[in-house]
Amino acid sequence: MPKKVGMTKKISTQIVPVVGMTESVELELLSTMKKLGIVRSESYNKLGSISHWELDWKKAYPKVRSFRTPESLGLPSKLMEWTVSDVAKAITAQQAACTEAVIKKVYKRFPGKDNQNERKELCKQLKTLAFLDTPLLHRLVRKEFQRGHSWGKNQIVYQQVGYKCKKLSRNTYQLELAGLTRGKRNRIVVRSNRTIKGQIRLIYNQLLPRFEIHFLVDHGTVEIKSERRSLGVDKGYTEAFYDSEGQAHGKELGEVTTQKQKRICAKNRNRGKLWALHRKLEKIDQAKSARILENNLTRKTENRRYRKNQSELTAIIGAASKSLFNGESLKVFAEDLTQPYRNKRQSKAVSRKLNSWMKGVMRDSLQKWADWTGSVVTEVQPSYTSQIDSRNGTLLGKRTGDNFTGFDGVVLQADCNAAKNILARGTDKEITRYMNKTEVQAVLLRRTARFLKGMGLSLLDAVELGWLDCKHTLAKAFKQLLNGI
Repeated sequence: MPKKVGMTKKISTQIVPVVGMTESVELELLSTMKKLGIVRSESYNKLGSISHWELDWKKAYPKVRSFRTPESLGLPSKLMEWTVSDVAKAITAQQAACTEAVIKKVYKRFPGKDNQNERKELCKQLKTLAFLDTPLLHRLVRKEFQRGHSWGKNQIVYQQVGYKCKKLSRNTYQLELAGLTRGKRNRIVVRSNRTIKGQIRLIYNQLLPRFEIHFLVDHGTVEIKSERRSLGVDKGYTEAFYDSEGQAHGKELGEVTTQKQKRICAKNRNRGKLWALHRKLEKIDQAKSARILENNLTRKTENRRYRKNQSELTAIIGAASKSLFNGESLKVFAEDLTQPYRNKRQSKAVSRKLNSWMKGVMRDSLQKWADWTGSVVTEVQPSYTSQIDSRNGTLLGKRTGDNFTGFDGVVLQADCNAAKNILARGTDKEITRYMNKTEVQAVLLRRTARFLKGMGLSLLDAVELGWLDCKHTLAKAFKQLLNGI
């Protein structure tokens, strides 16, 4: 039996609609949201600077109250305090994301083993306010960390003491929310399959339009085991995930995404023609031009279809993540695809497909199911994972579509081959997560040269035989290896 090292909670966000409220309550809620929008905006402007870096969210309210009191807006103190605390937590998350981005830049600026100690020291300083005394880190943080701004005037945050929940029927609950008047509560009716408790967020969704309640649901706990089976995962367009054991998860993702992209492309082509006709008729027949603008060029129906498409894709990715873990505690190695593609020529059709590729949703879905199963997701450097032969770890071979053909003619499934390379890279001490593409290429070329030397061949021989892609001959590392450096 594997040793248990702890427990983790299975938590998810649930959204339930508001199905009943009086007109006076609706007006008061909208008015409260507008006032809290001012608080949210000023809090971001005050706390979202480097001078308030690593501020404890519990100490944020006194700093905001020093220049903005709840009485000036006619707000209860608690409603304003909960909003400021929510803003402070969001800024803390933004600072954590900035720190990770700066670490990547530090690795790019100081590559190789020779700079390992310097990198370690700089990353250590980033965890405290010591980076303010280091000009390089201070400059990188200022460049990466953008002062937060908020124009959201459509939400109210309530803690548990700010509302009461009462069950009316099987799937209907009544919430009594704290209002602007002391002792008076606003009653609303929501449709939910479980009792609402903990911190909630009342949001006015302008797209639908409707009021919604967002709250966290605790689905129990799961045991964390010290021994986990390792698994490499390749994120793809055709299939959501392909693991190193040869299993595909979310096979219909590519087909559904392509259908969505084609529909949007055709729709926009026709809309372009209608826009041209509308502009032409503005000078000739203004009535007809106005009818086209009102009846054919609005976004209401298209937005509804787009939300439906996005929900379908999210459901496919969620089912794929669930299938990948299958309730087991794993150690998953996945590609870090947060960096945008640059300096890469591709057709408009390919660009549209990649823009529709929901890489961020894949990452979040993997992390969610990892938390739910007590698993760990470790992201690795993604460069050349699809161009390496997983049998020998060299660049000898070529990928064509779903097939990877090795130098000896053996054909492998390309995504499974990439997943095995990702699994191997998870424990690779030479290739770290934040290395740049050129450094990764140099390491792989050295390994390829050693492998060829055992066969009595050189890198040039491999290029002439068609085993090695000729693009590698332009690399500095290739020329150095040829010269024996």
